Amino acid sequence: MASIEVRPLQDDLTFGARVTGVTSAALKDEDVRAQLNSLFEDRGVVVFEGVEPSAEMQVEISKVFGPLKDHPVASVERADAEKMLGVIAISSGPESCIVEIDGKPLSTWQPWHFDHAYNDELNRAGVLRSLKIAKDGGRTGFADGIQIYRDMDPAIRDKAEGVNLLYNLDLRYTEQRFGLPENFRVVRPHASNLHEITAGDPCSIHPALWTRATGEKVFHMCPYGVRGIEGDRSDKAFELLAEIWDEAMRVIKPYYHEWKETDMVLWDNWRILHEACGCNPDEERIVHRTTIKGDYGLGRFEERSELEKAD
Repeated sequence: MASIEVRPLQDDLTFGARVTGVTSAALKDEDVRAQLNSLFEDRGVVVFEGVEPSAEMQVEISKVFGPLKDHPVASVERADAEKMLGVIAISSGPESCIVEIDGKPLSTWQPWHFDHAYNDELNRAGVLRSLKIAKDGGRTGFADGIQIYRDMDPAIRDKAEGVNLLYNLDLRYTEQRFGLPENFRVVRPHASNLHEITAGDPCSIHPALWTRATGEKVFHMCPYGVRGIEGDRSDKAFELLAEIWDEAMRVIKPYYHEWKETDMVLWDNWRILHEACGCNPDEERIVHRTTIKGDYGLGRFEERSELEKAD
């Protein structure tokens, strides 16, 4: 029987695990697959270390946790759509957005978020693999919504009960109403025109808090692409969301992954927020991500009547 070694992700964290010994042969063992699925459900983030650095292995690992899903946005770059459904490429280049935080320019930076917030269906998980690692920056942050919920001031946390957020594909930082770092500015904006293509489309609706089947409450919101609260797009709505978000950021206890070519990282998209910390714009950075199909069943799109009210 194949065996794998499991260790804590970091001694001071209540989520995450590191796994070594994962090979193609080990992944054929049903006991190993069951152990990995149990670990994923329990820990939320799994860092696979010392694995074969190939697209095929990334797909093999991903399929342990469910079928792959194609990305819902057609313009997102695919790694090899015919051979590897659900594998997208995230890379820096001459059209990459560049931001500046505390005077430091960064490309491929993204704020804390969960994937596909703009969709009614939330994919189950993702797996990242870094093909070209930046020497200056390029880390990826992961934070546990269970920990955030647990540690928030109950008085502010209670304000998030029953709050449903509106999300869409307008991911321009100039339109982000809360949650950006201090001393932040856009040096070169996104080249994407998704905000124009999707203008007038209904927003998705997702709860700020939800309860897992295992009973834990999860803080699960982000400022990226937020257009307001269901039924309320006023300044007051954004003031409430900013208050809730600021409290979450006060208590957040993240893990920041320093990449190696033989690493792959799996995270639970229903529980974990992640952040791309950005890198030196002069460096090339290439990451492949798989999308694992699934849905928690709590998201939906606005009805036409709701859209008419917003207009």
